[in-house]
Amino acid sequence: MVEVTRLDGRIYYLNPHQIEYIENNPDTTIIMLSGKHLVVKEDFDTLFRRIVDYRRLIGAFKNEE
Repeated sequence: MVEVTRLDGRIYYLNPHQIEYIENNPDTTIIMLSGKHLVVKEDFDTLFRRIVDYRRLIGAFKNEE
């Protein structure tokens, strides 16, 4: 799970495997496969690093080589 912060300061965790895409407009908006839109404080680079770190932690990259 990846930690994200809503604009109101609440912290929650999401499954990065359920992310369809991320927009920067100007706030960072995560669009989930379900169609739900999540606006978060983190910028794209921070989210990208957290997702990569999470996937390394669970060994996801081993299955993609």
